[in-house]
Amino acid sequence: MNLHDFRLPLISGTIRPALLAGLSGLLIALSFPKADLSFLAWIALVPLLTTLEGQTPKAAFKLGFFSGLIAYAALLYWVMIVMGDYGHLPLFATIPLWLFLSAWLALFYGLATWATVMGERCGIKSALLMPLAWVSADYLRSFLITGFPWTMLGHSQYRLLPLIQVADLTGVFGITALLVLANVVFYRIIRALSGAEIPYPAKSAIIFVLALTSALGYGFFRLNSPLPPAAPLKVALIQGNIDQAVKWSPAFREATLDIYTNLSRQAVAQQAADLIVWPESAAPFFFQENSPSSDRIRNLSRELKTYLLFGSPAIEQRNGKYSNLNSAFLLAPDGSERGRADKIHLVPFGEYVPLSRLLPFVNKLVHGIGDFVPGQEIKPLKAGSTPLGVLVCYEVIFPELARAQVNAGSRVLVNITNDAWFGRSSAPYQHLSMAAFRAVETRTPLIRAANTGITSIIDQNGHIRGMTSLFKEAVMVGEVQPGSANALYLKIGDLFAQGCLALTIVLLLLRRSRLKSKSP
Repeated sequence: MNLHDFRLPLISGTIRPALLAGLSGLLIALSFPKADLSFLAWIALVPLLTTLEGQTPKAAFKLGFFSGLIAYAALLYWVMIVMGDYGHLPLFATIPLWLFLSAWLALFYGLATWATVMGERCGIKSALLMPLAWVSADYLRSFLITGFPWTMLGHSQYRLLPLIQVADLTGVFGITALLVLANVVFYRIIRALSGAEIPYPAKSAIIFVLALTSALGYGFFRLNSPLPPAAPLKVALIQGNIDQAVKWSPAFREATLDIYTNLSRQAVAQQAADLIVWPESAAPFFFQENSPSSDRIRNLSRELKTYLLFGSPAIEQRNGKYSNLNSAFLLAPDGSERGRADKIHLVPFGEYVPLSRLLPFVNKLVHGIGDFVPGQEIKPLKAGSTPLGVLVCYEVIFPELARAQVNAGSRVLVNITNDAWFGRSSAPYQHLSMAAFRAVETRTPLIRAANTGITSIIDQNGHIRGMTSLFKEAVMVGEVQPGSANALYLKIGDLFAQGCLALTIVLLLLRRSRLKSKSP
């Protein structure tokens, strides 16, 4: 396929299909934070489905791609803030990077619509194939080229607690499948009512109602199930609101520690704490160097007589040379170090520049130290009798990392992050919405300390129990009950999504082979 063949429907056909596909993309974007009109996700695909009538698979791919491009261009506009304000790239460079990332994610929308129309041509109903194909495409993008499972359709329902409880069986993919099925059913009902020669989707509607009822019934059951007895963990989460422009400046180091020290004392004065958590890179120096700044943090832990978990870069020797890591350290109430957890899934262009020799004009966003390397093992940190699983920054959007932490023994998930480079965009809210799913999937509470917000406590049912404001110093105190790790998802992982992918491939191959065998 050359560039001439890949013209958008806006250029190569009438404008109506492009407008309808674009409308679907806009509705999808509005269903996510900050607009948070989550009900739109149940009907957002209806305009796109209308455009797919009578289309070739190739045209369907273009329409799906265009819809995805509009959706992700609207959802990821903050990429220009990140690259411009903190990567110091000019506008003529940030716009192509923003569009390139949006286009990459849009390819998976196109793949889903291509598969749907291909299946319809082979006699497979869209009510069956489209949910399978959509989940398959989402699953592929969750790991291809480092993976970026940001704002999958199911994430839009993060506030609908009875519905999202099914995530401990299917992950977010089960909610996505239900949403896509709903869209197909509503589309076919609308078309039948409009007088089109399309029968009412009786069977599909019954399947949808049964699936929705089952999911909600399971959700209410889980929400009303008593928690197993466990000693609660009293936590104090500290939001320092350190300006990204001075965060790594040695001249501002002591002022940074003053802020975190004072806020920690304030938090403990409100409520005695078993654990204090500071955000990612709250200590913007190498804590291992045993400097006076390191001693200040140890002394604070002794003074407050509590466990203290904080983000700080680390250094270790690998293959005869020193490497930098983005890490979290845990101190005991006596000031001794109880362990370190290293970030495993690094942010491309944030903590390292892939293909840096080919992209010499691209700056790494985290200044102050060299490129980071990924951690090598999942290692829970124990605060008293409670094992903590640390997820640094956007590691929280990857369910396999949270699952690995809990399977390794963690009973409270701790997300430390610095969302300062998102500015006052919708990104911190989108980030939080995905974090809620990690709690539900693993049946493990998640506490979140963010430099500039959003700091939050999320229970194992995904209930967000408090949110701090953006760009303000803040403390949040509360209690969490360690999780039970009683979730099928911990054992089977993304088996539901993998099954959807396998079934999509098998259905398309079988139907295609049957058509070929019938052709003269």
